[in-house]
Amino acid sequence: MLGCGVDIIYPPENKKLFFDIIGHGAVISEFPLSTPPEGKNFPRRNRIISGLSMGVVIVEATAKSGSLITASHALEQGREVFAVPGNVGAATSQGTNRLIKQGAKLVEGAEDILSEILPQYEGRVFHEELPALSDEEGSILQFLSHTPLHIDEISRLGQMEVQRVSAILLSLELKGLVSQLAGKMFVRN
Repeated sequence: MLGCGVDIIYPPENKKLFFDIIGHGAVISEFPLSTPPEGKNFPRRNRIISGLSMGVVIVEATAKSGSLITASHALEQGREVFAVPGNVGAATSQGTNRLIKQGAKLVEGAEDILSEILPQYEGRVFHEELPALSDEEGSILQFLSHTPLHIDEISRLGQMEVQRVSAILLSLELKGLVSQLAGKMFVRN
């Protein structure tokens, strides 16, 4: 979901991601072609993002972060709001910690999200297969087994930055393929 026209790649460094998304899904926008990515567009975009979602997870947010607008839209739309707690002194944790104080569900791992969302779908039959794994997800999954492996080791084996590996592991955890243990250790399910 873009905050500009679909003919504009923003930010430009996301060009590869833009075309990967087109190859596996759709890039959508409510803005006309050639609409530039102006700041006023992003709150409008966030309203649609939260509306398309079962819930939103806010990982980091300063006190005036745009992601807090998304959380507000989610609440108005009856969606779940989750937040990852952070260091009390860190500016990037002020927004998430405030959301938790205001009643957002605290997230320490994927199971915290799944335990809230999945019961709403108990008894329903889904005929869809699990989505295919991205190349990065497949690459990371191949290093995991039932023996716990630290995120730094996974990062080294996958030759990726820890932040990127963390995002991939969260995606795999949400798909039910891996579990996080104490101390940033991960195992394959």
